[in-house]
Amino acid sequence: MKRLLFSVIGVALLTIAVHAQSPEYSIEAIRYATSPGVPVAELVVNGPKDQKVDIAMVVWLIRGGGHTILFDSGFHRDTFVKNFPMKDYVRPDEALKIAGVQPGDVTDIVISHAHWDHMGGIDLFPKATVWIQREEYRYYTGDAWQKGGNDGGIDPQDVQALVKLNTEHRVQFVDGDDVEIFPGIRAYTGSRHTYSSQYLRVAGKPTYVLASDNVYFYLNLSATFSDADHAANIAQQNRMIELAGSVDRVVPGHDILQFQKFPTNGRVAKIKEK
Repeated sequence: MKRLLFSVIGVALLTIAVHAQSPEYSIEAIRYATSPGVPVAELVVNGPKDQKVDIAMVVWLIRGGGHTILFDSGFHRDTFVKNFPMKDYVRPDEALKIAGVQPGDVTDIVISHAHWDHMGGIDLFPKATVWIQREEYRYYTGDAWQKGGNDGGIDPQDVQALVKLNTEHRVQFVDGDDVEIFPGIRAYTGSRHTYSSQYLRVAGKPTYVLASDNVYFYLNLSATFSDADHAANIAQQNRMIELAGSVDRVVPGHDILQFQKFPTNGRVAKIKEK
């Protein structure tokens, strides 16, 4: 009994020690473009059909613990732009310089999902390791392009770039839900926005959840426009709020309001200081 008690205490102390060693991270949202006049109803279940909003095209910069991390990488190929017209576009690697970061300074890119506007910039950062869910990689480099597969929103050139980076030993796989990929930063699987999308919890004082497209807008976090057919999405949103500790610390993927909610200078919103 004493041995078991000491073992439990030892595990608890180790957990506390590891948590104590987790660095504080700064988080910044960088808007590299704006997509104007998008119908709210396309992105919010049962949302108002007559309302349109400008949506922000964003990458998130996370710094701390010796890492300079991008969550998502934007895009620079024009494959889908004719269907999603942009204004004030700046290539993501150039937009990053506004925050004082050179492309070669980026150590890691965490990809929330393989859509063109989130994975399309992975080849702009010459030293970065790319982190992606193993099943997301497997599906979009294989089954998605077979008969009966779903390659909607995926740019073949992005997939080719991803495979090339893998051959250069610059891809790391995340295996499923609730996985720590850096001290204090954990990845969680989303609600099938793509085959195996993910979002991040960045622990700290305070803690934030970066949702990417697992939550488009702050409006999605309200149950006002939800229905029973989307129970999985609602459950995931509730989980994000619990992980963040507050609905105010869940950051949606495309909401331009994040550049009003947080201190902003031009294209850069400071979500959290170290």
